Amino acid sequence: MPDTDSLDRIATVPNLLSAIRIALIPVFVLLLLNPRTQTAGLVLFCATVATDWVDGYVARRTHQVSNLGKVLDPVADRVAIAAGLITLMVIGAVPVWAGILVLARDVFVLCVGAYLAFRRSVRIDVRWIGKAATMALMIGIPAIAWASFDLWLAPVARILGWALYAFGIVAYYAALVPYAGDVRRALAAAAPGPEVEPRPPEQPAGAGGPSSGP
Repeated sequence: MPDTDSLDRIATVPNLLSAIRIALIPVFVLLLLNPRTQTAGLVLFCATVATDWVDGYVARRTHQVSNLGKVLDPVADRVAIAAGLITLMVIGAVPVWAGILVLARDVFVLCVGAYLAFRRSVRIDVRWIGKAATMALMIGIPAIAWASFDLWLAPVARILGWALYAFGIVAYYAALVPYAGDVRRALAAAAPGPEVEPRPPEQPAGAGGPSSGP
């Protein structure tokens, strides 16, 4: 288990990778908004969200897991997906209803996670179903946009994109059920036990109370 000093590190390779991914967000947004550079923007968006596993993998392999990284990594994932998804909705590459279903769940999870982390000092680990849903959406949404841009193999990308989106969005919301159980158990474990009032010291016989004599 990492010691406290290593967990408090800031300058690590995984944190640098997460910071680079966050820095690329305005770049692919601007490229997507320009009709002449939309393909480049979509490719950069795909690369940014597809490498979400890299920083976590590097952190575990190089023993550079840190408290900052535990926050920075998922934040980079969510912000990149949200920024790209909103941009794709604005330019009409992804239907608005499809984007709202993803964003609504992300906003809810982000608010709950922030409350648990900062007000209750509780952190919930990611489950495999959440990882699978996120991965499906990370591939499906760019594939839908790829087909909307009528790029190479657009019909195949459309079918693949919507199939992955359907699986991803169902699993995305289904994952809330086990996560709710995790939250309940984590809060119960973090709750302080009932306070026990100290018992008054027992007094020896004949020594208690005022004297009844004259």
